[in-house]
Amino acid sequence: MPFSRASGILLHPTSLASRGGIGDFGPAAYAFADFLASARQGVWQVLPLGPLGFGNSPYSSPSAFAGNPLLISLERLADRGWIDRARVDALPSAVEAVDYTAVFHQKLPLLFEAAHNFLRAGSAPARSRYDSFVRQNQWWLDDFVLFDALRARFHLETWNRWPRDLIYRDPAALGKTRKEMRDELDVRRAVQFFFYEQWRALRCYCAQRSIRVAGDLAIFVNFDSADVWTHPDLFRLNAELEPEVVAGVPPDFFSKEGQRWGNPLYRWDVMKERGYAWWIDRLRWAALNFDYIRLDHFRGFSQFWEIPASEPTAIHGRWVDGPKDDLFVKVRETLGGLPFFAEDLGYITPDVHALRERLQIPGMAVLQFGFGDPGAHMHLPHTFKADKVVYTGTHDNDTLRGWWASGATDKEREHVEAYLGRCDDGINWAMIRAAVNSTASFSVIPLQDVLGLGSEARMNVPSLSGGNWRWRFPAEMLRPELAAKLALLAEVSDRLPTPLQATQEDWAA
Repeated sequence: MPFSRASGILLHPTSLASRGGIGDFGPAAYAFADFLASARQGVWQVLPLGPLGFGNSPYSSPSAFAGNPLLISLERLADRGWIDRARVDALPSAVEAVDYTAVFHQKLPLLFEAAHNFLRAGSAPARSRYDSFVRQNQWWLDDFVLFDALRARFHLETWNRWPRDLIYRDPAALGKTRKEMRDELDVRRAVQFFFYEQWRALRCYCAQRSIRVAGDLAIFVNFDSADVWTHPDLFRLNAELEPEVVAGVPPDFFSKEGQRWGNPLYRWDVMKERGYAWWIDRLRWAALNFDYIRLDHFRGFSQFWEIPASEPTAIHGRWVDGPKDDLFVKVRETLGGLPFFAEDLGYITPDVHALRERLQIPGMAVLQFGFGDPGAHMHLPHTFKADKVVYTGTHDNDTLRGWWASGATDKEREHVEAYLGRCDDGINWAMIRAAVNSTASFSVIPLQDVLGLGSEARMNVPSLSGGNWRWRFPAEMLRPELAAKLALLAEVSDRLPTPLQATQEDWAA
């Protein structure tokens, strides 16, 4: 069903101006929430929040349930006395593009040190919250911290290259390893506790300001993940426990060779036999952590692109049926209605639209895609119904100003000017007004477009294997006049936020 009418901003927390070389859940995140409130925005959309895997992509994670330690605010840990403030103040304060190698080397040791300090000398109330967190999340946490610790022990070697008894999860070997690594596992549990305590505190702060958080659920998980190691029978692996087929998409707008993502594909028949239990756990967990859930690559639930693992590109794949309605019927029977919307971009066939409409899940439109041939006009406001979430662009697009300067064709420029008229305050604001004033239930604008930035602020180039996910911005760019402009637009377009009950426990993180 369509959501209540609202507008919001897309910004991944890594882009914030936090200390230590990467954005996190610290003071800059709270300042951004204040900016959203002053701009009368009702939605903050983020990308997936899991630990990072290949290419430092948030869509490539070693866990479907764990949080990314790099997003933990050391400043807030220092406020609790779990790390020396001087150690935090010594971290880089310059707001530069994320250097992930440097951040991993600088930040992770401090997080582990804070975890040691907390486990040794945390207050009774804090330890009680930690014990409760560990008890409630044992179902995923125990396997993840063991996987994470073993990856470190074996120098990031893929799990199917570990000793045989660990590869096949021999109970005696696992029990012995848990005893040997007890302290390391506790430290990793504490780090996850830090992440989720800080995330839920930030969500509570947003809720008190009528800001709902939209999360992003990647459809696939990494092969080198706690999920595949723990449940290899749920994935298409061969006798050597290597993927026999992998995920991707065929050649499209972004790449002439398609995109070979490399994630293992699911054994949907086994998933069905088990009542889709793993997916239900995953979606229940997502609903606990977000107000809305964007289902990435929704097309894959109808049909997915199956690529033989031996193929170096995505060209020689084939479409294979996914679970379709069956998964979502089971989810609704178990969890009730969930606040999904679908990323239904790219090569979308009528059966995908029909599936989404049967399930009454809103789809997406991207204005930047709408000005080419007539077949792209589904991305323009005159075609919208309320069951749409409209973007000016996504994390995979160039910014509007970058696209206008070097990506748009002459025909697209003519169509934009005919459709939008004069753009005296920039192409970005003309597009923003078109999105916000549309009939779509949600209007979501990447912060780069609000700030009017060029291609230097692009977050991701899908066909590029490195150098993505690095963009950051200085806090002073969030100027009061921008907030006032957005607020007036939200008011006149009937997108003012509605009050939100702050039901999340405020863990005072």
